[in-house]
Amino acid sequence: MPTTAYITHKDYLLHTLAGHPEHAGRLRYIWSVLDKSGILTSLTAVTPDQASLEQLARVHDQHHIERLKLQAELGGGHLDPDTYLLPVSFDVARLAAGGAVAAVQAVVEGAADNALAVIRPPGHHATRRRAMGFCLFNNVAIAARHALESDGSVRRVMIVDFDVHHGNGTQEAFYEDPNVLFISSHQYPYYPGTGAVGETGSGPGLGTTINAPLPAGTGSRGFETLYRRVVWPAARRFHPDLILVSAGFDAHWSDPLAMLQLDLRGYATLTRELLQMAEELCNGRIVFVLEGGYDLDALAHGVLNIAYALQARDEISDPLGSLEMPERPIDDLVAQLIELHNLE
Repeated sequence: MPTTAYITHKDYLLHTLAGHPEHAGRLRYIWSVLDKSGILTSLTAVTPDQASLEQLARVHDQHHIERLKLQAELGGGHLDPDTYLLPVSFDVARLAAGGAVAAVQAVVEGAADNALAVIRPPGHHATRRRAMGFCLFNNVAIAARHALESDGSVRRVMIVDFDVHHGNGTQEAFYEDPNVLFISSHQYPYYPGTGAVGETGSGPGLGTTINAPLPAGTGSRGFETLYRRVVWPAARRFHPDLILVSAGFDAHWSDPLAMLQLDLRGYATLTRELLQMAEELCNGRIVFVLEGGYDLDALAHGVLNIAYALQARDEISDPLGSLEMPERPIDDLVAQLIELHNLE
């Protein structure tokens, strides 16, 4: 059985705002479902530290870091209509980034075969100079940069983002970097408005950004087609040394914030496809980092299914079932992506 590092922390609960979709109850519910399942006894708990200021500065502008620190010290407030900051939030966000770093470190050092980071606040919308979309620091980008600058064993990182919202901050961080392949599937047009097909990277990174902007109503079959015909060939061509996954569960049909109609079995299929990619391409080195997901059952059971898959267990937990509605075909989009990125 693989060794799976499991990273979370009680202090992630301190950053919370009543009535906000991104609240501490998300983690409490995940923890409860994981505990009841019995899976925690087979995971290797890793306690994270806060990301260092140097690690943050590899992705974020120094003024952004200092501004968040100062505003937290002054009592916090809303950074935009969606994104809140409390007096504790700067430290909690550093701890979230540190959780992603700890997960990567465990895998890169060989202490674990794979890892699951159940952290918050999420991170993939945070850009170099701006907190947005519930995100303060870009956890997965900070972890990727840490991997690339660690012991030299990781020269290429593939980041796959299946959150329903485009990971604009992650894209920005690596848009000119040929050593990071960023692949995002997301509802489009939708928040934050980025992630069009034609956004493919620039300069040395041209071609290492692949965006799959999906229409509302794309269901599990569409995702399976996308992974089979686009993600797999792109991954094989890039041949990463490490795979990071921005794992958001707001593409589930029950999520209140979006309309992509993925179900938990579809999510489990994507997870297992990514694990197969890791086994084939990078000795199984893969890290899942929590992003969004605001229906608590879809979120918690989605995370549980990742843990099952990382532990090579066949179980799939799905208390919600499927949404019996026609799915939007994405054949034209897939054909466009194949042609644009020379995948066949």
